[in-house]
Amino acid sequence: MILVMNLERNRKPSHQATMSRRDALKRVALAGAGVAMPNAWSGSAAAAGEGKTGPLTPIGRREALETLNAKECDILEAIVARLIPTDDNGPGAAEARAAHYIDRALAGPLSSSRKAYAAGLAAIDAYALAKRGRGFVSLAGADQDDVLTDIEKNVPTDVWPNASEFFELVRLHTIQGMFCDPYYGGNANFIGWNLIAYPGIRLAVNADDQRMQARPEPLRQSAYDLAMFAKRGGEHGH
Repeated sequence: MILVMNLERNRKPSHQATMSRRDALKRVALAGAGVAMPNAWSGSAAAAGEGKTGPLTPIGRREALETLNAKECDILEAIVARLIPTDDNGPGAAEARAAHYIDRALAGPLSSSRKAYAAGLAAIDAYALAKRGRGFVSLAGADQDDVLTDIEKNVPTDVWPNASEFFELVRLHTIQGMFCDPYYGGNANFIGWNLIAYPGIRLAVNADDQRMQARPEPLRQSAYDLAMFAKRGGEHGH
C-alpha cells in the first residue's frame, strides 16, 4: 500500500492536501486496519498489559529500548513524525508510537531488517549533516522533509545505492505501527483507528449494522483482550 505523504509541514495545508492524506489513510483501512504480524512475538515483546491503552510514553525517554540504541531511536522518531505527521486530521505516527512498534518488531518478526535499520538510520543522519550541516534530529521540519524527499527519490546514490529501498521499508513499518492492533506496541490509544474511523473488531453484526445506515459505535479494544485470541507461552494466538 502506497501512502501519500504530506512533506510540507511548515506550510498551512490546503483543503486538497488535507483530503488527499485522509483519502490515502482510508485506503490503508481497506487493506486491513488491524495489521497482523507475520510471525509469533518473542516473550520479551509480549509484555503483560501491552494490549491496554494508557498514557503515551515517548520511546527512548522513560521506556527501555528492545533493539535500537538511543541515537537510532531519536532519528527514527523524527522520521516517522514526518511520514505521518500531526495535522488538522489529528495525531500522527509519533503519538501513535510507531517507532515503539518498530523497535519491538525488530526484536522479533522484523529482526531480518535490523542491519538495514542500523545502516539506514546512520546514513540518513550522515546525509543530513553533509547537506544541511546538522544531524537529522536537529534539523527544522522543512529541512527534514527535504532530506527525506531526497532519500525517497534515491538522490544520494554515490554513497548509498539503495536509499529509496530503505525509505520504503520505514514507510511500510510506520504504516503498520500507526494502524496495527495496539498489542504490538503501536496505534497507541487507538490513534490510527480513530483517524480512519475504523470501528474496531466485530465478531458478529446485527441487522442494523448490515443496513449501514449509521456509523457503528467504535469498539476500542485489542483482539488479544478477547478470550478466543489467547496469549500462549509468549506467543500471540490466532
